[in-house]
Amino acid sequence: MAPVLRAFFFYFFLVFLTRVVGRRPGRQLTPFEFVLVFFLGGLALTAMVGNEASFTNAVVEIMALAAGHALLTLVRFASPRIARWVDGTPLVLLENHQWREETLVKKRVQDDDVMAMARDQGVPSLEEIDMAVLERNGEISIIPVKKQV
Repeated sequence: MAPVLRAFFFYFFLVFLTRVVGRRPGRQLTPFEFVLVFFLGGLALTAMVGNEASFTNAVVEIMALAAGHALLTLVRFASPRIARWVDGTPLVLLENHQWREETLVKKRVQDDDVMAMARDQGVPSLEEIDMAVLERNGEISIIPVKKQV
């Protein structure tokens, strides 16, 4: 029965903690947030099933991680340089109907991926795309050519 209660506690504790730590707008997590989510889950899991299943140690470790996350968030807010380092910057993949091959290769994105995203957003052809941008959260934004009125 103790493992079940511990699982319930850590579930609600992690939900509470992620609400306290905060959330960001957008549909996807940044790599920064993925690390937080997976690390919190790993700490809670270790406390539930590991050899050293100390309830107190797990709570203290998770709270320390949350405090570190909050501190890094404050530092990111205060320093654009650190924010760029932690979160990255948007990268242009396509501009003026020209692919930026070096960026595509470096980020392991294929032009077919960009075109699939364009079609998902209702832009069926390359000629109708003004710009394609790989956002910080990994999503590809398609900016269609402005229609002449």
